[in-house]
Amino acid sequence: MTGPSTLLALNWKMNKTPSEAAAWARELLASLPALPAGTALAIMAPAIDLPALQTALTGSSVQYGAQDVSAHASGAYTGETSTAMLQDVGARFAVVGHSERREYHAESSAVVAAKTRAAMAAGVVPIVCVGEGLAVREQGEHVNYTLDQLRDSLDGVTLTDPASLVVAYEPVWAIGTGKTATALDAEELCAAIRTALTGLLGDAGAQVQVLYGGSVKGGNIAEICGQPNVNGALVGGAALEVQSVLDMVNALA
Repeated sequence: MTGPSTLLALNWKMNKTPSEAAAWARELLASLPALPAGTALAIMAPAIDLPALQTALTGSSVQYGAQDVSAHASGAYTGETSTAMLQDVGARFAVVGHSERREYHAESSAVVAAKTRAAMAAGVVPIVCVGEGLAVREQGEHVNYTLDQLRDSLDGVTLTDPASLVVAYEPVWAIGTGKTATALDAEELCAAIRTALTGLLGDAGAQVQVLYGGSVKGGNIAEICGQPNVNGALVGGAALEVQSVLDMVNALA
């Protein structure tokens, strides 16, 4: 299908100090070629790194965002980061509902939906993550499970601008394991997600960027992102080294 462009979102997870983030960004910009037409590159960094990225990346084509965001605008919510705080340091995106947040911090899809609504209302683009574990996949319930999670994670969301929302399909069994869903596996779920988004959000939902995440690297990104309903990748391990990011950018070109 035509419509959504390609987003390469780099999830650093809990890696890189602010000084390391700044040095990494400078190294990237020194070697980064012009991005292919319609392709965007964005770094999802720990909140403490965002001011350093703002300094290093302002004026460049590289965008950045946070790995989480609060559902609350302000107040007595120790340890949380508001949309206003993200906007003040120029963060465009916020990852919401990553499988590690769901597992290690017991985030329900209702919490994810609240964060998604808060981000969208403030003009921060949420990257809403959904996906199944290995047991669900082996039972053949991966499509139904993921679509149920998607619906619950978008509860109460309305959409007029497709660019205000991103969805990432991340099969949990393929994150950091070296196991990768095939390009056809990724297409199966991303196509199902797009159909569900159209049903949930109307015509605008059909144009939402749908990413694949799970052991993506330079050697497989072109095939995965070449599928009709895969509009980019949410990359973990391969996002930490500048050269591997360059390899992915060159593969997409």
